[in-house]
Amino acid sequence: MAKQTKNLVNLFYEFGILGKMQRAGFKLALVLETESLADHTVRTALIAYILAELENADPYKAAVMALIHDLGEIRIGDHHKVSARYLKTYPAEEKAFYDQTKNLPDKIKKEWRTLLKEKEGRKTLEGVIVQDADWLENAITAREHLSQGYKSTQSWINNVKKALETESAKKLLLEIEKTEPTDWWKNLKKMTYKKLPKSKLKKPKLNN
Repeated sequence: MAKQTKNLVNLFYEFGILGKMQRAGFKLALVLETESLADHTVRTALIAYILAELENADPYKAAVMALIHDLGEIRIGDHHKVSARYLKTYPAEEKAFYDQTKNLPDKIKKEWRTLLKEKEGRKTLEGVIVQDADWLENAITAREHLSQGYKSTQSWINNVKKALETESAKKLLLEIEKTEPTDWWKNLKKMTYKKLPKSKLKKPKLNN
């Protein structure tokens, strides 16, 4: 029992590396500070939950599937699509994931491994949805970089447009393209200044 607890704690520490690893793809577009694996994972999971609701699928299953989908990259690194011309990364990522999960309780280990296969093979509706969520998150990040002047990131959006499967994801992408990344806060700003009464702005009379 003590050994299993130690193994779980080591895995928890390993999870923390998600926040320290920058994703590789947008480096090709000369983006200096790209998002971390953790940034991508969290937003993908949130999108997956919502997309599953829109598509009448299981949102909790989709969210968990999204949360674990890139854990193997902690060990093998994040690879961009130029790498994909020369490397088949999924077998290595799956092997890393199996090694990561071998010390989990049997129920969790079985569930997580099944979820990873569903996402990669898109064998279930949730698997299709999570892959769409993964692509949508890439499109959103690309749109953010595009608004900062990195014009090459438009190619990520173009590729996502070709890849999406669900109708909800396709509609969301159209809106992503039209929406400025800063629009969400523009009607939320509460200005805290107070205008002075005009009487206080009158120049004082000088004594002769």
